[in-house]
Amino acid sequence: MATDTQTTRTVSEKFVERLGAQDPEGIQELFAEEIDWHVPGSDALPWTGRRTRREEVAPYFTTMWPHFAPGMSQVVLERVIVEGGDAVLLAVWTHTAAATGKEFTTPAAMHLVVEDGRIVRMHLYEDTLSVGQAFNAG
Repeated sequence: MATDTQTTRTVSEKFVERLGAQDPEGIQELFAEEIDWHVPGSDALPWTGRRTRREEVAPYFTTMWPHFAPGMSQVVLERVIVEGGDAVLLAVWTHTAAATGKEFTTPAAMHLVVEDGRIVRMHLYEDTLSVGQAFNAG
């Protein structure tokens, strides 16, 4: 069954809100049981890769966030484009790698797909080279 644009917008807004609040369990509850999740990047970065189950969502964030220097991140959400069950979030983020002190900035796009009020797909597109270099994992 096709998801209407308003439902997708509402779920996407909740996702962004919970992301900003660093609420990994709240983010996880927005996802369907079976998911298509892909965050490309170096195998040396433990949060990158594919995930297929809802219970893998919160650990993604609790694994990733400690690798960023506290208080040194900036996320600018530039635009959210929603059509039917698809949402594309366009942003620029700047983080500092805690281990190296290196700052990196990357434009990013996140593609969410919502079905029956739950996120079934999350694919992230970012400058994986600059992320890897900041963590010396390039």
